[in-house]
Amino acid sequence: MKINKYEDISQIDKEAKKDYIDRHSAFVHCEDSATKGERFKVKIKVGDEYAHPDDFDHYIAYVQLWNGETFLAQANFEAGTLGSIAGHVEVDFHIVPSKKMKLTAMAYCTKHGLWQSNEVVVEVSE
Repeated sequence: MKINKYEDISQIDKEAKKDYIDRHSAFVHCEDSATKGERFKVKIKVGDEYAHPDDFDHYIAYVQLWNGETFLAQANFEAGTLGSIAGHVEVDFHIVPSKKMKLTAMAYCTKHGLWQSNEVVVEVSE
């Protein structure tokens, strides 16, 4: 399966391409440091500027959180989760880190496939 990756949309000329890339891309939002053994919140949001459709045949089916190659969590969605109107899928995951993390998110669109976020590095202290 092809994995699509986010491109900096400020460098793209065509509005339609900006819309397409942004509304499918997952974004990791969290602090850049955590304390070992303490609960740490990671928000994943699909789309930044542009909303994604929530139609019966075109919606975000799941969002995953990864630390490097280690799968951490997944949230699944059905069509209509956002009230059948375009919106931003958002998920908060709470994890307990033990060492430095390299977090990425994956979002799966039922029409346009798998999309991967940029990596976010989180330093973990004692």
